[in-house]
Amino acid sequence: MKYIETFREGERVSGIYLCKTRQSALTKAGKAYENLMFQDKTGTVDAKIWDPNSNGIDDFESMDYVDIVADVTSFQGQIQLNVKRARKVREGEYNPADYLPVSKKDIEKMYQELLEYVNKVTNPYLSVLLKDLFVNDQEFVRAFKFNSAAKTVHHGFVGGLLEHTLSVTKLCNYYIQAYPMLNKDLLYTAAMCHDIGKVYELSPFPANDYTDEGQLLGHIVIGTEMVGERIRKIPGFPQKLANELKHCILSHHGELEYGSPKKPALLEAVALNFADNTDAHMQTMIEALEAAGDKQGWLGYNRLFESNIRKTGK
Repeated sequence: MKYIETFREGERVSGIYLCKTRQSALTKAGKAYENLMFQDKTGTVDAKIWDPNSNGIDDFESMDYVDIVADVTSFQGQIQLNVKRARKVREGEYNPADYLPVSKKDIEKMYQELLEYVNKVTNPYLSVLLKDLFVNDQEFVRAFKFNSAAKTVHHGFVGGLLEHTLSVTKLCNYYIQAYPMLNKDLLYTAAMCHDIGKVYELSPFPANDYTDEGQLLGHIVIGTEMVGERIRKIPGFPQKLANELKHCILSHHGELEYGSPKKPALLEAVALNFADNTDAHMQTMIEALEAAGDKQGWLGYNRLFESNIRKTGK
């Protein structure tokens, strides 16, 4: 099969891909068409069926594996497919492993590296909390290592949540060395716990979509509740420390309009917000540049950065 990351404008491609989403829509002129998203282990690509009732377009639904013939086009700097033929395939015609995007980094090595930061925490209460999550709760650990960090924007792959969490923790480790006023144990703990709610906000692959709990509450609230539940089981856990940790999680998106119930009010919360924002934006840009492949020059307007973007010249 030809993987999505190798698609280039002007090609005609054919192969089996996982249909993540399929939605009917209307053009401004009132003509019916369909929006789709296809996925393989190298990423996702938006697609259109401009004539849904034409011969060669068979019935299929979201989360079906579909054999397609499509032209590769470009829209606002992003690769897009114009689907000409589509057929739902049967089990046995595809290998599911080809359709799960996976971190380029070794998941077990990343997890062991994260445990090294768990062991750096000397506060007895925070240490117990972290080990309860990342050592003792093997069901949580399995989900944490498998889940993505987002549906589409950044780290949307198996191991993405772990990769993002480790990157944020490493950035916080730098802040701790550079700004001694920071409470290292609080910041390490907040960094490792800030996105744990995504284990329940997003369903496992191949769906990787928002759960009912994720739609209603979101990962910030879910994660804060998870921490609160575990804290209540730790005898003598200081209420002030519990509030500070929960504040860091609640405010890690930095702004109310970005989904944080609170804005950062502690130095550690500011550091966590910067670390989270840095890694998310860097990975988002990297994924956008990688999706462009060998294309040179400006790539067009990117709505996430609100700017035309391109690779650095060699």
